[in-house]
Amino acid sequence: MAGLINFEDEKEVKQFLDNLGVEYTYQCYREKDPEGCQRLADYLEGVKKNYESTAQVLKHNCETHGHGESCYKLGAYHVTGKGGVAECLKTAYSCFLRSCDAGGKKSLDGCHNVGLLALDGRATDAGPDPQQAHRYYDKACAGGFAPACFNLSALFIQGSSLEKDMGLALRYASRACELGHVWGCANASRMYKLGDGTEKDEKRAEELKERARELHGQEKERQLRFGE
Repeated sequence: MAGLINFEDEKEVKQFLDNLGVEYTYQCYREKDPEGCQRLADYLEGVKKNYESTAQVLKHNCETHGHGESCYKLGAYHVTGKGGVAECLKTAYSCFLRSCDAGGKKSLDGCHNVGLLALDGRATDAGPDPQQAHRYYDKACAGGFAPACFNLSALFIQGSSLEKDMGLALRYASRACELGHVWGCANASRMYKLGDGTEKDEKRAEELKERARELHGQEKERQLRFGE
């Protein structure tokens, strides 16, 4: 049929992919479409494996258009120095912050990474900033990002960077569990079992323990399927 690609024909597939690159380049630089720039970056990274050019497009789209996903990916490149960009946690932090504030597909990931780097301390001149970490973990958690909820719970359990508060620890662990975080369920189960931050509740502890087992089993099943 006219217009359909024969994906068994190597030359036809190559021509199709080359045309995509031309189209995305036009969208990005001629039409000045931020989504077109992101498509171009994804194409250069995923199809062409040209990480240097990918980094250039991400930088353009982040700095010119403030595109959240491009800023997030650019931050990830700066963490490792991928694509020839400077390996710099401070720059990565700035990119993740822009991604978090911009909203969009990778916004919650960006907020979470701001929290991670704020707590790490190497991305800022002032060293570790637990209040900043709390603020951005909380933003990611409120948006439904389970690891951020779990990290908040851990902060309040440890009490080393924020004041220890087992009630808040339980609240965030429970939220992480609701979002499918196995260790959030495990920690919340233990707190109910011990009466740590709440009244003892053996029934609730067992329910959460069973949920942790279920999530762990699902994760193992996904890993097995991926291995196939």
